[in-house]
Amino acid sequence: MKRAPIVMGATALGLVAVLSFHTKPASLTLGAVPPTTVPPTTVPRSSSGTSSSPPPATTSPSSPPPPSSSTTAPSTTAPTARRAVGEAVNYNYGILSVAVTVQGRTITHVGIASLDDGGNFRSQSIDQQSIPILEQQAMQAQSANIQGVSGASYTSAGFAQSLQSALGKVGL
Repeated sequence: MKRAPIVMGATALGLVAVLSFHTKPASLTLGAVPPTTVPPTTVPRSSSGTSSSPPPATTSPSSPPPPSSSTTAPSTTAPTARRAVGEAVNYNYGILSVAVTVQGRTITHVGIASLDDGGNFRSQSIDQQSIPILEQQAMQAQSANIQGVSGASYTSAGFAQSLQSALGKVGL
């Protein structure tokens, strides 16, 4: 019975301390490193999309071209693939840049163009787990509007910033 007032007083004091505690959100600043210049590349494609070698010639050079039919469907050319590398972003644990390949308005590949995490084991471990997830999210979203990975906030923010830069370079 003698401890009851002490316990009640300590409980009230603890409750007041918890309720008066105010947190401040952490500010995240990602400084950009000057971008590397990599020209977009085009991938030659054949009409079937499977080979880039020309079809074998079936007519001699002196023979006239075959007559054209007025019912021939208009030919459509497949859009060329464009590739760009986003700006190198300092994400507080290293520097990364994202490469993206786009076919028309569809993102066909997202990957890491360069990654320097300073050899830090913990950073390497986080990057190995989070980057494949971030690449998958970018492919599913078809944009830089990705959700990110819990526990890899800095990596996620740096990835999204570099991805947005790469998408801007290819015109998306």
